[in-house]
Amino acid sequence: MLKWLTLDIVKAQLRIDALNTSEDELLKFYAESAEDTVLRVINRSYDDLVMQYGKVPTPVIHASLMLADVSYQFRSPVSPQNMSIVPYTFDILIKPFVKL
Repeated sequence: MLKWLTLDIVKAQLRIDALNTSEDELLKFYAESAEDTVLRVINRSYDDLVMQYGKVPTPVIHASLMLADVSYQFRSPVSPQNMSIVPYTFDILIKPFVKL
């Protein structure tokens, strides 16, 4: 279940027409995985973010969109022949929210 991303915002990020539903389930999967990954990286829960900031901070949402985008664009695992990494921007976005 998506916590802060919506299918519409993921489609907008990926420049997919909102009326195109052919990959909706895959997009939801990538979005949910992105949200869960960001929460693990920053060592927080959804409720913790909302309690401290009143909502999910925009940089956390942005980082989640970036992960969903990378998952969609590069569907294969990283290998020496196929190097795909999440941009450094991701680290900059979530660093302030990491709970030590």
